[in-house]
Amino acid sequence: MISADVVIKTQFYDLDPMEIVWHGNYARFFEQARCALLDKLNYNYHQMSESGFAWPIVDMRIKYVRPLRFPQSVKVTATLVEYENRLKINYLIQDMKNNERLTKGYTIQVAIDRNTEEMMFQSPVAFRQKVEEILCD
Repeated sequence: MISADVVIKTQFYDLDPMEIVWHGNYARFFEQARCALLDKLNYNYHQMSESGFAWPIVDMRIKYVRPLRFPQSVKVTATLVEYENRLKINYLIQDMKNNERLTKGYTIQVAIDRNTEEMMFQSPVAFRQKVEEILCD
């Protein structure tokens, strides 16, 4: 499938009182990797909106294997694993020094028609075509 990576260096403001990255920041890290993946597909949020669809996240899971600490550099990989009926993206966070797996998770998004606000049970043709163009290369 199609993947994209981003490198993130944890910041002091990412930490909780226990001096590890606060759990809520992982969703932000996933978002950065997801946007890199959507840019690769040329179907990021502006293109989604212009095509007449919104793609809210309807499900998210995060498995915290090991904590992120300050100042740690990590690679966040987003991989598209389903696209025909919904958008499922798997995530993996790895330490940049030793490739240790630190966190994994996934998000599921569904297309919503922006005019009717109805959920689509199939991904829009414009999106499926963009994915299939990359898969055929």
